[in-house]
Amino acid sequence: MQYKLVFATNNRHKIEEVAAKTGDRFILLSLHDIHCDAEIAETGETFAENASIKSRFIFNQYGLNSFGDDSGLEVDALQNEPGVYSARYAGKHGDHEANMDKVLAKLQGQDNRKARFRTVISLLWNGEEYFFDGTVEGTIRTERSGSKGFGYDPIFQPDGYDITFAEMSMEEKNSISHRGRAVEKMVEFLAGLK
Repeated sequence: MQYKLVFATNNRHKIEEVAAKTGDRFILLSLHDIHCDAEIAETGETFAENASIKSRFIFNQYGLNSFGDDSGLEVDALQNEPGVYSARYAGKHGDHEANMDKVLAKLQGQDNRKARFRTVISLLWNGEEYFFDGTVEGTIRTERSGSKGFGYDPIFQPDGYDITFAEMSMEEKNSISHRGRAVEKMVEFLAGLK
């Protein structure tokens, strides 16, 4: 039996990453697929709050099982900035180049370049909410490298690798990424449902 599951996003990259893990037991739908063109405001102060806002909006408006995620980059030397503001760190939402420029400028001359990507997923399944999280530790490079991926991928080098996320194939990145780890926990949970 296949279950419909709405991922509260239209981000093509995120949908591809998650679809690679959910398999054919679930029909993964985007906001576009359910004809939702509402701007879901991320007004939370934590990743969990923002993820919950998204999944609850879909469940309450459409009555469909859904999940939302919120992810971001946390840089130790910047007191975990950009955090929940990762997508709009330089001011304009989704301006990846400006966001990377701001992180690199703030880290100028810093020895401590430790950072992590963190994802929190809120799943609303039959009205019950469940949370799943994932992190990947790494460092911020001094300059961009690679053209794959999105967001901060060209400046983030995961621990144990000598390349950035933007230099990895989607399969390689998925196997270690913060979103991949959170999705694996959610998929494991869903696999146990009858």
